[in-house]
Amino acid sequence: MLAIVAPGQGAQTPGFLAPWLEDDSLAAQLAALSAVSELDLAHYGTQADADTIRDTAVAQPLLVAAALLTGRALLGSDTSAVGAFAGHSVGELGAMALAGAISDDDALVLVRERGRAMAEASAARPTSMTAVLSGNADEVLAAIEAAGLTAANNNGTGQIVAAGTVEQLAAFAENPPRRARLVPLSVAGAFHTVHMEPAVAHLRTVAAGVATHDPAVPLLSNRDGAVVTSGADALERMVNQVANPVRWDLCMATLVDLGVTGLLELAPAGTLAKIATRNLKGVDTFQLDTPDQLDEARAFVAAHATTESE
Repeated sequence: MLAIVAPGQGAQTPGFLAPWLEDDSLAAQLAALSAVSELDLAHYGTQADADTIRDTAVAQPLLVAAALLTGRALLGSDTSAVGAFAGHSVGELGAMALAGAISDDDALVLVRERGRAMAEASAARPTSMTAVLSGNADEVLAAIEAAGLTAANNNGTGQIVAAGTVEQLAAFAENPPRRARLVPLSVAGAFHTVHMEPAVAHLRTVAAGVATHDPAVPLLSNRDGAVVTSGADALERMVNQVANPVRWDLCMATLVDLGVTGLLELAPAGTLAKIATRNLKGVDTFQLDTPDQLDEARAFVAAHATTESE
């Protein structure tokens, strides 16, 4: 069974879209997505520096556009080989569109407003996120709670992300969990925590005008790893997820239950494929980063294609 996944904020790197835009057709597709996002995504994906694309209001539309651009280049309009789509955090919007739950344009409208609202919420008070690597999971979670922080991302074995105010994170760093390594993340705020509640209210208003369809392919939810079969449910979950933890560990558990054999990560790839390597033993992974990999990626898709018997 094939799973296709879209990465979240922090995966972007300067110039990562440059090779894709050498294709005139793909450049035209990105231009159309740029118009909807009200951003020059070609510029941000090819020329902007790391600090510029770290901006939440830029990074989120850029990542969703990248998922759509590379996903469509790989699959076209035929998703019959795919057993499940999933996206990490903002990557959920790309996964929702690829699965047919919302249109590409609506995905860009939603991520445009999501990014702006989350950037505004982040500006209200200095907050951030820190990855906690290794350590005992129960001890890590207990230490995060004791520090008044939120386990905003649970990415499975060896990686839980703590989020909260910069003061809370500083205190946490002074007394870290045993055998754990702390890595501050290059993000603008405490995403997926109560600090993002103002963004949820705005996004819910925007979502009210979005048409939904039942996904053509199983779609996994960050909330609890559940397979979502209703487009309306997927949209509601995405809105609420802005202020609630991402349970990528549960998404991976669902993939195991579904019988996943291959996981392909869309550009900018690497983060989720590496997490899968640690957590999904025996599952093949593919990182689609450049268009010269498309033939190899299509062979990977064919090798792990979902069949009717599954």
